[in-house]
Amino acid sequence: MRNRYLDLLRFLAIVRVVVYHVVGSAALTLIFPAMSVMFALAGSLMAASLDRTGVPAVARRLRRLLPSLWVLAAIFVPAMLLTGLPFTPKALLWLFPVSDPPANHWGALALSPIWYLRDYLWFVLASPLVLWLFRRAPLPTVLAPYVLLLVIEFGIYPDAPVVLREFGLYFGAWLLGFAHHDGMLRRLSNRVLVPAVLALGAAGLTWIFTHPGPRGYDLNDNHLGNAVWSAAFILVAIGRAPAEAPWVDRIPALGRAVTVLNRRALTVYLWHMSFVVALTPLFGLVGWAPRDSFNLVIRVALVFALVGVVTLLFGWVEDVAARRTPEAIPGRSRRAPAQRAATAPVSPAPVGVEAELVAAGARAGRPAGSGPGRVPTPRGAAEWADTEVETR
Repeated sequence: MRNRYLDLLRFLAIVRVVVYHVVGSAALTLIFPAMSVMFALAGSLMAASLDRTGVPAVARRLRRLLPSLWVLAAIFVPAMLLTGLPFTPKALLWLFPVSDPPANHWGALALSPIWYLRDYLWFVLASPLVLWLFRRAPLPTVLAPYVLLLVIEFGIYPDAPVVLREFGLYFGAWLLGFAHHDGMLRRLSNRVLVPAVLALGAAGLTWIFTHPGPRGYDLNDNHLGNAVWSAAFILVAIGRAPAEAPWVDRIPALGRAVTVLNRRALTVYLWHMSFVVALTPLFGLVGWAPRDSFNLVIRVALVFALVGVVTLLFGWVEDVAARRTPEAIPGRSRRAPAQRAATAPVSPAPVGVEAELVAAGARAGRPAGSGPGRVPTPRGAAEWADTEVETR
């Protein structure tokens, strides 16, 4: 069965991001570093996909990701061209954003979540090689992004490209996802885990509180503190993840909300900021105070309502990209009980296969079924393994 605890983490991360973009509270970034958590979940599932199909998993992941972006671009790019955006060959980056695609004055803010897709694409493209390295030298590979970030943040490499800086900031979380999939975090004893979490947490918070940014203690303004504090959070939240969380579905409303948001995470993520931007001047026109608690609640509710409308209109694209039957509102079971029982989580790796993972990494360049000794993957796991989207 699906690991509903990981579904719940993704659900909470998406909700946190939307609420943060409306209310702008720096405390939310400290309480729940959503971006790093989501990259860790994505890294775990990417390792699972590579174990199952090898390098072709890269193309599959991109196929799941890009169509929803293309729908967004089909609407916003013409609107930006009509309002002053010059047409240049860089507009093609809206098809495959390995760098920031061009935007005009209003589009730059409304479409700012595109940065995540840029980072995600690079991390996916790097994963086959890095997973191979990780399974031969886990600790040096995990530490490498944090060392890179230190080199950049302390001015040794001050003019690092944005993509390289983002590798330093978030790829460590992605690699902790590799460690989660391979069972390494699960096997850490409390005598190792607890001191590591305390040391990382203390170091991260100390750096954050002694180096406030323009928005105070907002993690988005403090790359080094963000990476270190998030690593401590991931070691607890994902490293000690339960194998299942059946209580999520014992609360029908919660279970359905978790399912819907997981299946429509990319649509929600891509579109929500445009509604945040559009509503801000409207509330100013009616004279509502931006920091008033009641007004903030209304704004959050309106953003979610508008996102719900656009999800009904375009969310089915995620189903098509995943080769599922399109649904207006996902979550209705169409499978027999026996079929549902056969669907097992693909990450972390099934118990008993840890010894085969190094060998599987060596075969990441070919499909998992192309030779003997492959890591077995339960039937039905493919749908869960590619269902993720992240947030800032």
